[in-house]
Amino acid sequence: MTSRITLKGGAFLIEAAAPEDVFTPEDLTDQHRLIAETGEQFMSRDILPRSKDIEEKKPGLLRELLKKAAEVGLCGTDVPQRYGGLELDKISSIIVSEKMARNGSWASTIGAQSGIGILPIALFGTEEQKQKYVPRLAAGEWVGAYALSEASSGSDALHCRARASLSAEGRCYLLNGSKMWVTNGGIADVYVVFAKVDGEKFTAFIVERNFPGVSPGAEEHKMGIRGASTTAVHFENTPVPVENVLGEIGEGHRIAFNILNFGRLKLGAGCVGASKYLIAEAARWANEREAFGQRIGDFGLIKEKLGEMIARTYGAESISYRIAGLIERALEGARSAAPVSADATMAILREYAIECSILKVIGTETLHFVADETVQVYGGYGFSSDYEVEKAFRDQRVNRIFEGTNEINRLLIVDMLVKRALKGELELWSAARKLLDDMLSLPTPPAENNQPLGDAAALVEGLKKTALLVAGLAAQKYMTALSQEQEVASALSNLVMEAYALETTYLRALKKMIHDPEAPPEIEVLRVCAYEAADQAEMQGRRALARIAQGDELRAYWGGLRRFLKREPPDLIGLKRRLADRALEMKHYPFA
Repeated sequence: MTSRITLKGGAFLIEAAAPEDVFTPEDLTDQHRLIAETGEQFMSRDILPRSKDIEEKKPGLLRELLKKAAEVGLCGTDVPQRYGGLELDKISSIIVSEKMARNGSWASTIGAQSGIGILPIALFGTEEQKQKYVPRLAAGEWVGAYALSEASSGSDALHCRARASLSAEGRCYLLNGSKMWVTNGGIADVYVVFAKVDGEKFTAFIVERNFPGVSPGAEEHKMGIRGASTTAVHFENTPVPVENVLGEIGEGHRIAFNILNFGRLKLGAGCVGASKYLIAEAARWANEREAFGQRIGDFGLIKEKLGEMIARTYGAESISYRIAGLIERALEGARSAAPVSADATMAILREYAIECSILKVIGTETLHFVADETVQVYGGYGFSSDYEVEKAFRDQRVNRIFEGTNEINRLLIVDMLVKRALKGELELWSAARKLLDDMLSLPTPPAENNQPLGDAAALVEGLKKTALLVAGLAAQKYMTALSQEQEVASALSNLVMEAYALETTYLRALKKMIHDPEAPPEIEVLRVCAYEAADQAEMQGRRALARIAQGDELRAYWGGLRRFLKREPPDLIGLKRRLADRALEMKHYPFA
């Protein structure tokens, strides 16, 4: 994987990237395609035929399926080979996440096993801990789970009530407390549990199910992912050997938050895979179902739904592969010097934490839209539990809560940008000040429009300027109190996400055109994404600026928005119809 430059995390707002800097699905290698084929075959052979049994929680089935998944390497994609894993690149990792997502309960189960169940130990464990636990987890002999949330501290995980105190003889910690919503909680053999040592030091522990005082609660009755095991887990004077402290005492936040960054990447990728699957289901149904003497896929409103589903999924997919490519490129650079340590891996994940949060929000909200519209395409049948799309709609809802709610992630995006700017890691404020000075002194020159991609290129820059304008004005007015203005921070976060999404989509389409100048589907989907991103940016910009400024000042800033986002409306109806026709003809998601 080669690149002209490697952008720092968050730098996309102030620095330009080129097509060659962005990894896209069109860049997949034969090895990547083999991984995808392995995932598809496993789902078709072992998971989809057992969908009903999974939903009904057939005893022992999930453990059986995890063992089968491990036999073809799907539980150890990110695990070093010396501990029984495949040690694949991060592109392969998100491909597996995509393929597993066709069944929500299964995706949740294997996601917990291969991600948050194994990686805390594989990355932060001592050599003895790694040798004891990781090979058996990667082989599916043991099931892993991650116990962080509590009833009184879901998103605010650091304020947990679980406590651990050193025993009198100093050989173990006595763990007391309860964890909630533990995925794989009822079937796990090993839990990574977070508690406060002496009520103060947030620390991670490796806890085996057979330790005294460990008791999983009853299975939760859930809206979706009903086939996944989700329980509370209680600890009553549970003796945890001192050698089972994971990482350092008081350093549990390093493990919790860094693992969440990787979890957000994989969750976002999984949502892309589920969206592609549902587009295929909607296209198949629209081809087969008839009403008023013709197939429903011929109706304009059905085509509009399909076209919008495809455009949003294309954008989320582009982001997923761009971020995985950035992370893998950084890991390659680190590997060239020496074996990559856990600290180096975590530093790279932290570097792109903003981008991972962007993918988590956009991916989960894209899937929510696609699932809802797929049910609508199915009509009354989509509301029936006899059809998979009903379950898919229920299953996807939790994704906007998983890995930090989307509201939390929106605030995190802005918080991380502000902190990096204050530390001098990003020249965000100087770029915002320059933009404000330019607005006051000179009019924004009209952007060149070199069709077919000229509008998109200009709008990419316009969205970045809009985000910088709001960021600079919000910083001037609120300073460090911006976090208390959550609505403004959320609007700013939306602007940042729209800018990143459109730039990524633009670079992917441009990269394809370099190799294929007649790439009309990419042009069509890009034009849809560009115009709708500008609409959203104008709305979010107005919303934030009306809180920040008033009167003539506000009108001046609104005028700036209009200049930044000036655009010629395309025929969105025609563009979406052509995207839909392509999916209907191919009977699946029509890209890569």
